[in-house]
Amino acid sequence: MFKSGRFLADHLGDVRDDQIQPNGVDLTLGAVYEQTEPGRVGRDGKRVGQRRELDAEDGVYALDRGGYVVEYADRVAIPENHVGFLYPRSSLLRNSCMLDTAVWDAGYEGRGEGLLEVHHPVELERGARVAQLVVAEAAHVGTYEGSYQGENLE
Repeated sequence: MFKSGRFLADHLGDVRDDQIQPNGVDLTLGAVYEQTEPGRVGRDGKRVGQRRELDAEDGVYALDRGGYVVEYADRVAIPENHVGFLYPRSSLLRNSCMLDTAVWDAGYEGRGEGLLEVHHPVELERGARVAQLVVAEAAHVGTYEGSYQGENLE
């Protein structure tokens, strides 16, 4: 069963009232990166390719068509006995953009990242609400202890 936005907000802590939705919490844009070197995903591990943060003139990223890595500004903490799913806000979809994400396991903490596909030039302002996080009750064994635990919290 999916939990309410208020339930999730209580677990996340520092979110504004306008980020709390009936069924989830909106995450805001922290930064936009362009990958500059190849990465690798293999059977024996992974390597994330080098990136550079794009310039944001007056806090606004002017993005051409292409793929970008976005970092969310908000700290996320997925409660035990839950799993998190992140979806793009309809404002992105209506502007020919798609946000690709992965499952967020119980116990994950950090400022996550997603893949932003831009199909028509768009401007995104730092701090704009770009995604909605929802959580559902889920049975699990253990909690997340992967290499992305605590990412982008420094």
